[in-house]
Amino acid sequence: MPDDARSLPSQITMYRRQLGLTALDTARSAGGYTLFARQTGCGVVDMVDIEGRKVHRWDMPVRPGRDAVILPNGNLGYNGSHATSADLYPAWDLWHGGDFYEVKPDGDVVWHYEDMFHHHDAQWLPSGNLLYTVAAPLPADKAARVTGGDPSKDGADGVVQSDIVREVNRAGEVVWEWRIWDHIDPADLPVHPNFDRRHWPMINGVSETRDGLVLMSLRTTSGVIAVNKSTGAIVWHAGTDIVAQQHTPIEMESGTILVFDNGNLRPGMSNPFSRAIEFDPKTMEVTWDYTDPTPISFFSPFMGGAERLWNGNTLICESAFGRLFEVTPDGTLVWEYVIPDFDEYPSPLNAFIKGATNSCFRAHRYRASDVPWL
Repeated sequence: MPDDARSLPSQITMYRRQLGLTALDTARSAGGYTLFARQTGCGVVDMVDIEGRKVHRWDMPVRPGRDAVILPNGNLGYNGSHATSADLYPAWDLWHGGDFYEVKPDGDVVWHYEDMFHHHDAQWLPSGNLLYTVAAPLPADKAARVTGGDPSKDGADGVVQSDIVREVNRAGEVVWEWRIWDHIDPADLPVHPNFDRRHWPMINGVSETRDGLVLMSLRTTSGVIAVNKSTGAIVWHAGTDIVAQQHTPIEMESGTILVFDNGNLRPGMSNPFSRAIEFDPKTMEVTWDYTDPTPISFFSPFMGGAERLWNGNTLICESAFGRLFEVTPDGTLVWEYVIPDFDEYPSPLNAFIKGATNSCFRAHRYRASDVPWL
């Protein structure tokens, strides 16, 4: 691609439907290195530079449960998919993880931890501890209060899985645990229409704020909650008037919350589209958002992530289509990379997501100082 074409990327997504690096404005991009783990890559974790060149690769022993990150010490933190995970319900294998690794750049494993009931997201905390979500059956009286969704998909055993958020230290000891059914009545948060009711409310994203709140994304009911780690109390709850089937809530320096808002079943919208939004949890006011100039051109019905970069830009992962892109605060696209590697999900996952895909859960951007070994 000529340099002049890169410096003036088209803002119309359909014009850029190519693979690899498709847009770059070097003057406005934050630069750095982008890390991602393809869901169908059988454990391959790639890092590309701002020109879209692959500069490092890890080959992990299991496929990703979700994503990978660079830790403060320069090692890779990997959320792997446990080869012998629990058999909870038909779609469980799509999002379970439970096989965590910390590895050096050369692949040497320095820490390994397993929890076969883990699913979706995890956060590697500055303390070295790991924060993550596990599935656990709702008590029968609570399960009877789950409403909404599609009753025809209920299991014959009547068991409904729910969520426990757990923190473990480097010795694998549980140092904090929080059960959502102790704090929310399932009847108060109905499952969205058409969705399976086997898992309520499916916490698909967790992160910790500077003040010790734990942010949790509730997938099947749409919402983000903040939990006081000391008391266990829910401090605030952003509901369906703000988010729809969202992922990856993260606190910003100002105290606002950045979320990838998938847009499935958004109230009042007949045509779904995704966006990245930032909201103030004190006022529940949206303070920033990015939507494609042609809104329906940007849509990931599952997975997805957004993170704020050091120059104020935002890195967004349109997971379902392997599209990673960076936008400025005014919404101008200045970098785009479409993962060029496609493969099918292994059996039995290919019964749920058919065909070859380049999807990844989320992507992360790092400065050169974060990867001094490169």
